[in-house]
Amino acid sequence: MNFPFYIARRYLISKKSHNIINIISAISVTGVCIGTMALIIVLSVFNGFEKLVLSLFSSFNPDIRIIAARGKTFDIRSLPLEEIRKIPGVVHLSEVIEEDALVRYRDKQTIVTLKGVEKTFPQMTGIDTMMIEGKFLLEDNAMNFGVPGYGIASTLGVNLQDYQNPLVIYVPRRDGSFSTSLDNAFSSGVVFASGFFSIQQDYDVKYLLLPLRFVKELLDYKEDRSALEIGLQQSANQEKICQSLTRIAGNRFIVQNRYQQQATLYKILSSEKLYIFLILTFILFMATFNVIGSLSMLILDKRKDIAVLRSIGCTTARIKRIFFTEGILISMIGAAVGLVLGAVICWIQIRYGLIALGAPDSSFVVSAYPVDLKAIDFLVVFATVLTIGGLAAWYPVHNIRKIDFGSIKLD
Repeated sequence: MNFPFYIARRYLISKKSHNIINIISAISVTGVCIGTMALIIVLSVFNGFEKLVLSLFSSFNPDIRIIAARGKTFDIRSLPLEEIRKIPGVVHLSEVIEEDALVRYRDKQTIVTLKGVEKTFPQMTGIDTMMIEGKFLLEDNAMNFGVPGYGIASTLGVNLQDYQNPLVIYVPRRDGSFSTSLDNAFSSGVVFASGFFSIQQDYDVKYLLLPLRFVKELLDYKEDRSALEIGLQQSANQEKICQSLTRIAGNRFIVQNRYQQQATLYKILSSEKLYIFLILTFILFMATFNVIGSLSMLILDKRKDIAVLRSIGCTTARIKRIFFTEGILISMIGAAVGLVLGAVICWIQIRYGLIALGAPDSSFVVSAYPVDLKAIDFLVVFATVLTIGGLAAWYPVHNIRKIDFGSIKLD
């Protein structure tokens, strides 16, 4: 067994001559344990929120989205659709048209974003699982229907049972003609709402889903599209497919995965997670000052032992390694116990949802704080704790050389 480790382990578990040293050592381990536990719990909660947000947006955003590098539309014939369909892992293609419009229902009106989609859209995104009233239906033979977000439906007061008053949609005419008459200045169309979806507030108050054929006719688009949305197999290599699509589409198009479609949101989530990690790491650093005190008192308590070790030929460097190992062992024990306790608390939250997110009758998407455990977080936290513990142990160990061992009397 390694000599410094053997002595350090004995010092860690043996009874000291002064009981206060045992108390400070226990406080040191407890402080590191609590700091480590707090780090892993907070990081896991942030992971849970990130996973929740991704799952919500995946009910609306496709796996991959191709848009024009310049302008808001492109000619769909400029994309080799058949070649894209042949890429391994590609399951669904959906041509999309998006445009702002005015929607009126009875005596109320609001500005929305029309999104014309094909029949494959619900299979590709799972939007039909996010319906809170009615059903997801866009086409029934020659009939066209609309699916507004719940925020739009609330603003307009839409009643699904009202078959006398449809949603009236107005968009500016493409010929640029101007008229003081609303009917002459705008193209218009009518649809009945088949249901309401609810994903996230930004989407609920913005989007009205419509059949692609209806939006094409309303906007007088022939082959113009706003985007091509692509659904992949669950086991598909998204990064590899994005590279293939970038090569096929060329520099006139931008290929976006789900993270890139919501780049700003994910940057905010990552930044918040980093800031919280740094704040808790600083608190953990302050807690490790107990390690400095514990080692300093242990060194003073073991001065006679140090003198004996020196008298039998043990070098100062080796003695330093003994107490440095002692500090590392305190940090390791605290970190290990903290990680285990943090994992247990997270598991309990995942399993039972003890800590609620708001009142029981609130309208949150989830009722309890979401938690997602990741192995990389455990490795990062453990490495961080050991690094801080090593820095804390270095200071008192470095000052061992200042002790005058010649004045120590051996019994």
